[in-house]
Amino acid sequence: MHPPLHHSKHPHCVSQIDQLERCHREHPWKKFLGFCNEHKYALDRCLREQKELRRQKNKVINLERAARREQQQQ
Repeated sequence: MHPPLHHSKHPHCVSQIDQLERCHREHPWKKFLGFCNEHKYALDRCLREQKELRRQKNKVINLERAARREQQQQ
């Protein structure tokens, strides 16, 4: 299961979101039989990559904040 798919929240995965939504529109019944699974797997991989990028960015920001806090205390 993936989070709600908004292009603004997931800018890294716009093409995968569009492909999955298009597949669901074009194959409304086959999607229940796994017809769109490849698109879903690609979207899952992309969301995982986006989450890791966000994690790394936040780690750098937090390290910088900690360093500034340490300098202020001294």
